[in-house]
Amino acid sequence: MASFLSKLGRFAFRRRGLVVLFWVVALVGAGFAASTAAAPPADAFSMPGTESQKAFDLLQAKFPDARADGAAARVVIRAPGTEKITSPARKAQVEKLVADLMKAPQVAGVADPFKANAVSGDRTTTYAYVTYTASATELTDAAHDGLTDAMETARDTGLVVEAGGDAVKIEQAMGGTGEKLGILISAVVLLLTFGSLVAAGMPLLTAMIGVGIGISGITALGSTLGLSATTSTLAMMIGLAVGIDYALFIVSRYRSEIAEGRERADAASRAVGTAGSAVVFAGLTVIIALAGLAVVNVPMLTKMGLTAAGTVAVAVLVAITFVPALLGFAPVKVLARRDRKQYTGKPLTARQQRKAAKRAARRKPNLGARWAGFVLRRPVVVLLTGVLGLGAVAVPAASLELGLPGEGTMAPETTQRKAYDLLSDSFGPGFNGPLMVTVEANDAKAAAEKVRTALEGVRGVDAVSPATANPAGDTAVVNVVPATGPTEAATEDLVRSLRDMAGGLEARTGASAIMVAGQTAMFIDFSQTLDDALLPYLALVVGLAFLLLMLVFRSVLVPLKAALGFLLSVSAALGAVVAVFQWGWLAEFLGVDHPGPVMSTLPIFLIGVVFGLAMDYEVFLVSRMREAYVHGARPGEAVVTGFRYGGRVVSAAAIIMTSVFSGFIMEDNDFVKMIGFGLAAAVLFDAFVVRMAIVPALFALLGKSAWWLPKWLDRILPNIDVEGENLAERPAPPVQHSSRESHLVG
Repeated sequence: MASFLSKLGRFAFRRRGLVVLFWVVALVGAGFAASTAAAPPADAFSMPGTESQKAFDLLQAKFPDARADGAAARVVIRAPGTEKITSPARKAQVEKLVADLMKAPQVAGVADPFKANAVSGDRTTTYAYVTYTASATELTDAAHDGLTDAMETARDTGLVVEAGGDAVKIEQAMGGTGEKLGILISAVVLLLTFGSLVAAGMPLLTAMIGVGIGISGITALGSTLGLSATTSTLAMMIGLAVGIDYALFIVSRYRSEIAEGRERADAASRAVGTAGSAVVFAGLTVIIALAGLAVVNVPMLTKMGLTAAGTVAVAVLVAITFVPALLGFAPVKVLARRDRKQYTGKPLTARQQRKAAKRAARRKPNLGARWAGFVLRRPVVVLLTGVLGLGAVAVPAASLELGLPGEGTMAPETTQRKAYDLLSDSFGPGFNGPLMVTVEANDAKAAAEKVRTALEGVRGVDAVSPATANPAGDTAVVNVVPATGPTEAATEDLVRSLRDMAGGLEARTGASAIMVAGQTAMFIDFSQTLDDALLPYLALVVGLAFLLLMLVFRSVLVPLKAALGFLLSVSAALGAVVAVFQWGWLAEFLGVDHPGPVMSTLPIFLIGVVFGLAMDYEVFLVSRMREAYVHGARPGEAVVTGFRYGGRVVSAAAIIMTSVFSGFIMEDNDFVKMIGFGLAAAVLFDAFVVRMAIVPALFALLGKSAWWLPKWLDRILPNIDVEGENLAERPAPPVQHSSRESHLVG
């Protein structure tokens, strides 16, 4: 592997014009394809195999005129003060509102609330149900404006008018401010790390080109592969972060090789052969984690995972080809200004190279080497402090409550939340989450009426509507209003109870199939699908990555501690998410308007993404330790070497990733805000506590045992040479440490 990548790096360095031209053409071509591609399809949420999905598919087939995927709005109207909504004056105003709603674009129909008997028991509140001919994502601005204007006209008469439903526009500004701030902070960190504008700009440029190609490719293939506009959200977030990190690692290794006196082309070749190998395998772990989301069997998550994995693959290719090509254009300017003079002019002779290597070894130990020495002297204290600290942060995760966002969890000032509260107050808490019971039978109307009678006596049911059959008479629907709210545990128990009753009801009514669906049932099925997939997903991702890391490091214990460290950091990240977004700690500071249950999709997203990124840091840091160990260093010396060369880079990479993810905390979208916070916290915990403290402490305690591999397994595993043993024609010189560094390792 290292030999192949070394040759690739040398080729890219020498044929830099050709390589740069290739990537520019790829970017322009992808951009042109995206600009000429058909519009991406609307977001389509489905859960194959669940009862809710089966019922939804049945309704689409049996009630084609109902347009099951059409948008809908529920406009709630309340009379002011102690007035009644049924008074002649207020009734006329409501009828005027219904007429105005009918005139709005794309409206299919509006149910008259008085004819539909949609009036509360105290006669103060009613609602009009508006259906549309298009799905929520296909509604035009004119349709949204028509709804808003009709409501404002009614409010001018003194009525309280609010609206909920997917037809109501959600005012959320996704302006990209967070991403811009993240890039700005990344630029500052890179400049401080490298001390060179050219070196700082190189990772940013290559990352943006990689992300540009990836996102353009997703857009170009959107209509063909069914990729909606939101599919690229995760790809943007991950692609930008890893793109910067991968380029940072290779540029840093190039500078180290130059500092040791290597000729420029050789330095680029060795940088790609060694650091590039680490980048390839780090990228593979991220790709495995993201592609593994297919195990969940939710098409939306599968598409997001695969497109993000594709963007990471592009980032890896850019790092091992485009980065060395750019180094060829600025082989000296990429160095810090104070180091440039000694590397201008002719390449160093062999003797000068040896002197440069010795001079580099005599340098004062940097912060990374001094920190490694501290950990090596006090491994037990550092290990216990790190484990207990993360364990304390992870405690709130034991109270994790999962849910999906709904109008009841929106900010109190939104019209959706106000409409939700009005309906709950006037019609009962279960009114906002009705269940839909579908009945298939030869005489569906009669069978559904028997089902209705049976359901009226079930505990937890507040009301059951009359059955509605399709024109063919073979399918009917009965709406059930629970006595409890959509997110309450009692409602979930009711759904399970009704589904348990289905078999008996089918036998008594002659129905061929009875299914329970509706939004509340769909949320329950979705959460259950994620819960069922979590352990298989974790086993698949961790198992494949364990094998991959065993190939890279030729050790059993190194991959094991990497996986255990990941579990610790992701648990701490979940604990932080629960504390902020569920309990409300620091909620005002972070702009969390309404603390509540954590998004059901967050844990599996967090596990997938964080695992890939955690293995990035493991590979970046430990690969340099492994390289030193293979080349003759003692275990302690190998740890110091890894931190001398990799500590600063991993720290910079972690700060960059944290800044990129933290930028998304500024967005208004609650899910984006939550996942941005969770990823930022996980990166901080994993990089600075697990990889920079717990890992070296374990290496210090394990000694040579850390690199133990059974002989029979050593013979079976292929040698992929990540350390670059085969790169040098002559044997590699032993690792040299200054007297100060030797004192650090003892």
